[in-house]
Amino acid sequence: MLYENDGRIIGGKNIKGDGMMKRLFSNRDLTKLIIPLIIEQFLLIFVGLADSVMVASVGEEAVSAVSLIDSVMILLINAFTALATGGAIVAGQAIGRGEPEDGCRVVDQLALFISVFSVLIMALLYLGKPFVLHVVFGNIDQAVMENCNIYLLIVAASIPFIALYNAGAAIYRAMGDSKTPMLMSLLMNGLNLAGNALLIYGMGMGIEGAAIPTLVSRVSAGIVMLRLLLNKKKTLHMTRLWGIRFDGRILKKVLSIGIPYGLENSMFQLGKILVLSLVATFGTVSIAANAVSNSVCTFAVLTGLATGYALSSVTAQCVGAGDMEQVRYYTKKIMAVAYVSMFLMNVSIVLLLPAIMRVYNLSPETARLASGIIIYHAVCAVLIWPASFTLSNTLRAANDAGYCMIVSVLSMWIFRIGFSYILADYFQMGVFGIWIAMTIDWSVRAVFFVVRYIRGKWQVIKS
Repeated sequence: MLYENDGRIIGGKNIKGDGMMKRLFSNRDLTKLIIPLIIEQFLLIFVGLADSVMVASVGEEAVSAVSLIDSVMILLINAFTALATGGAIVAGQAIGRGEPEDGCRVVDQLALFISVFSVLIMALLYLGKPFVLHVVFGNIDQAVMENCNIYLLIVAASIPFIALYNAGAAIYRAMGDSKTPMLMSLLMNGLNLAGNALLIYGMGMGIEGAAIPTLVSRVSAGIVMLRLLLNKKKTLHMTRLWGIRFDGRILKKVLSIGIPYGLENSMFQLGKILVLSLVATFGTVSIAANAVSNSVCTFAVLTGLATGYALSSVTAQCVGAGDMEQVRYYTKKIMAVAYVSMFLMNVSIVLLLPAIMRVYNLSPETARLASGIIIYHAVCAVLIWPASFTLSNTLRAANDAGYCMIVSVLSMWIFRIGFSYILADYFQMGVFGIWIAMTIDWSVRAVFFVVRYIRGKWQVIKS
């Protein structure tokens, strides 16, 4: 395979220069890929917090409604993200093989499938609205129910657009361009915040003031992303807007990665919901400490998530090129970045803990519990998290998604959920026991993924 000086593929086979193989990605390429990913993840978390503050001004019923509906939306968005990841990995492998035309056909199939699938999901959500509101959410206050109904009616219309946005963002990352998704995220979240400020604060609207900006921002992002996918100057692009037909061969490859990853994500979210129901039995102090810890700890793993996306994009191209030596080289390199960045992020959080606790204005008891959880999480995040979550992206990029799914699902149900009840309830460790169970789950995953990586079976799996 031939490469330009900036690491972009121009076709051919591996060549050697100055006695060594030319690397697919320079340090500059990796920096340009990872930094925007970190910024994008920070924006998502920060804007989510700011959005929740704005919605809180509407009232407790609105906050409850947004929280309940968003729990459903997160499950759906994770499914779309998984499908997009499957498409991006297959397209990235095509780039690595020096066959960008095949990659474009993958983009066509991903855009078509995720559009049809998301429209069907949207229709099912509208048809099943009574089931979601009255059965899934159970016996909730009438005021919260009314707010849920309004918010769901408006936000559900955004499903096809957020699905298309996720597909486009994944494809751009597969090309090594994470700046474009970052700018798109800035646009989408900026519109959402500005809309909330205008409708909630400026016009005094209720739950509609929170829902309409979400819809408008996602529709805008989806339309702009579609336009970007049609840009034929890009290595990966849609070949046309209309007349695309399903290709079973390509879809099978995409879904062989997307479906296991989607099931893994869905089970993970379901497990979190089940564990939250246990936390609710421990009283107000535990609930508040757990909520604050969750908010702070999303920042603690931010750089790990970003480097995971980068690792997936980079190794997919290496796998496509059939160059497992470079897969291992970039895995070690990006994993090192993950560990260093996680260390710096978590040290910063621990040092800022007193200030963070003052911002949340917690009672002394709650602050002590939350601080203990956050410090424990920081230590475990630095030592275990990258091996548990970042490394698995190399395995998926090498078509080993089924193994990742089996390990993740079993570990979550046996160790995270099982040990949550054993430690928190039976051994009466309370909410801290739940966080210990979570890190036991991390440790088990890490062992299985590291052993799988070292043994190398993932290197011979056919796509």
